[in-house]
Amino acid sequence: MPEFTQKRRYGANGKKSYDNRPRKGDRGDRSEHRPPREPRQEATAPENIVCGRNSVRELLKSGRSVDKIFVRAGDREGSITVIVAEAIRLGIPVIETDGQKLDNMTCGAHHQGVAAMAAEKQYVTVEEIVQIARDRGEKPLIVIADGIEDPHNLGAVIRCAECAGAHGLILPKRRAVGLTPVVTNASAGALEHMAIAKVQNIAATIEQLKEMGLWIFTAEAGGTPYYETDFNTPAAIVLGSEGEGVSRLVREKSDFIVSIPMYGKVNSLNVSTAASVILCHAARMQRT
Repeated sequence: MPEFTQKRRYGANGKKSYDNRPRKGDRGDRSEHRPPREPRQEATAPENIVCGRNSVRELLKSGRSVDKIFVRAGDREGSITVIVAEAIRLGIPVIETDGQKLDNMTCGAHHQGVAAMAAEKQYVTVEEIVQIARDRGEKPLIVIADGIEDPHNLGAVIRCAECAGAHGLILPKRRAVGLTPVVTNASAGALEHMAIAKVQNIAATIEQLKEMGLWIFTAEAGGTPYYETDFNTPAAIVLGSEGEGVSRLVREKSDFIVSIPMYGKVNSLNVSTAASVILCHAARMQRT
């Protein structure tokens, strides 16, 4: 207990009063009442984000799948030049961005002007997806996501594809979301069971699939109603982006354009909802 002393004071009425406050400098031992200070922790980036020049360079050497590399605008010098050159050689998109976006992406970790977005899952080749169907003795059923940018939508599409028994999903390297933690969560575990390929050019991949005996069905407005379409064949179903749909070249290379008739006031469905309608119908036809 602190030591107190009484000091005489005179109030407004002239009467004596006593001040029992502790003397200056004698505050007693309050340390036992103070909560212990937590040690300061350094900021860490999310698990799929690798930041820092040495770390990104080692990531590229490891052979692990990388979706994109982000470089702070104006930092094309020194070791970053080497990182960018290696990424280009490996076909990994390099995106220039501002420092604030890098700070947000890495949650304040020390990024040194560069960060890589590593994939949540190892990618496979298009040939390997087709081989999965052959090994199962089934007609190939493949989903092509042509430019889906919302990770929640992509995760939901992956979930629909897996539930419908699709053998794999194909993504473009550019102008589309990669396999981020949000995609993983939105897929509700389906990503673990779905083979994913990432390709440089969707139109060229469509030609490759045609040569392998698949027919290309593109979901787009103005086509044949999906329930009048025969999916009982080796099939790849193309789903376009949320805003622009499929690209013109992809539409031209498709064998069939299929649509979901709209009878209400809203003229389109969310891409993951459209995927569930068409994929479940195609899966039923292939298994009948």
